Amino acid sequence: MGTHVIKMPDIGEGIAEVELSQWHVKVGDLVVEDQVLADVMTDKAMVDIPSPVHGKVIALGGQPGEVMAVGSVLISIEVEGAGNLKESAAPAPVKEAPVAPKVETIVENKPAAAPRPAPACQGPVVAREADERPLASPAVRKHALDLGIQLRLVRGTGPAGRILHEDLEAYLAQGQANASAPAAAAYTQRNDEEQIQVIGMRRKIAQRMQDATQRAAHFSYVEEIDVTAIEELRAHLNEKHGASRGKLTLLPFLVRALVVALRDFPQMNARYDDEAQVITRLGAVHVGVATQSDVGLMVPVVRHAEARSLWDSAAEISRLANAARNGKASRDELSGSTITLTSLGALGGIVSTPVLNLPEVAIVGVNKIVERPMVVKGQVVIRKMMNLSSSFDHRVVDGMDAALFIQAIRGLLEQPATLFVE
Repeated sequence: MGTHVIKMPDIGEGIAEVELSQWHVKVGDLVVEDQVLADVMTDKAMVDIPSPVHGKVIALGGQPGEVMAVGSVLISIEVEGAGNLKESAAPAPVKEAPVAPKVETIVENKPAAAPRPAPACQGPVVAREADERPLASPAVRKHALDLGIQLRLVRGTGPAGRILHEDLEAYLAQGQANASAPAAAAYTQRNDEEQIQVIGMRRKIAQRMQDATQRAAHFSYVEEIDVTAIEELRAHLNEKHGASRGKLTLLPFLVRALVVALRDFPQMNARYDDEAQVITRLGAVHVGVATQSDVGLMVPVVRHAEARSLWDSAAEISRLANAARNGKASRDELSGSTITLTSLGALGGIVSTPVLNLPEVAIVGVNKIVERPMVVKGQVVIRKMMNLSSSFDHRVVDGMDAALFIQAIRGLLEQPATLFVE
């Protein structure tokens, strides 16, 4: 038998060290070639490290959260063959999951849902030790906690046995189908606690948020917009072309409004290098669209929005959002934005204070649409209203310019024909 030592690979882009985010194996596990061994975090992405060999894990080179230098020992695997020590760098990552560099995040404050009682008769049970921590994302762990499910009992169908949301639903459905005992009491005292180490993507997001709020002079501006007309146009276009071209959400209209408004306010489509004291205004409009996923908030980029039609923008937004949520967005798709659009959809609330996506100088936040009585030409009528809650870097954007920029977007959305007048 021999020992194959795998070293931390050079992921490129001049990166000298990476953070070990998560192990997918433990000492004693048998692994096969191309099996994912660990997740590591760079400045831009989470990448999976696969095994180049078959064998048995005999040593791990670090703990989750540890920053490791490129070339340091990542893992040692016992392999069949000569007894000499073999070394290699891990093969090129086979998959990369996005991280949200320099993005805004909004925390929704809502009462915690009461945990559901576990089904009386559960689905297929996995034999795990009581202290074994199964593989699952923070979102899946929260979901399981809300459902009252012990993760160690759930069979994971994801890579390396990772537990997915679908596994929780299948486990719960199986238990409900077989349940014969009466349901447990609706209200049960709980004293359990869970400590979650801030590592990997969550650490990177925290660092970016802290950096953005410390370095930029944020100020926010909120404006109310009547979106009745744009919603009527959207419904008409979907009815006429939805089957052949795809359904339109409000987002492609907002992207179009940004593109048109930026013609008169190029100072908003810019990046500020505060170390070099240089503002770079860009002709290309690369719109970052904040997207929530199980692994955190990401900002895939709709490139050259100025050259896209409504349906082209809609298709690209959908494609990028799906790629981000499925962990398949590339680094290029997650970088290079010039202005960011963020929306919580139906959960958008009345007002928010988005955090800048540095080094950008403007971010436009979309709140939810509500129907309200409004006075129009002396008559009280029901209109669809929506707020834009936007933030700017006051170091380089004046308050008056920010207000005029948002007013320009308001005018375009309230008179949607002007979106397409060249």
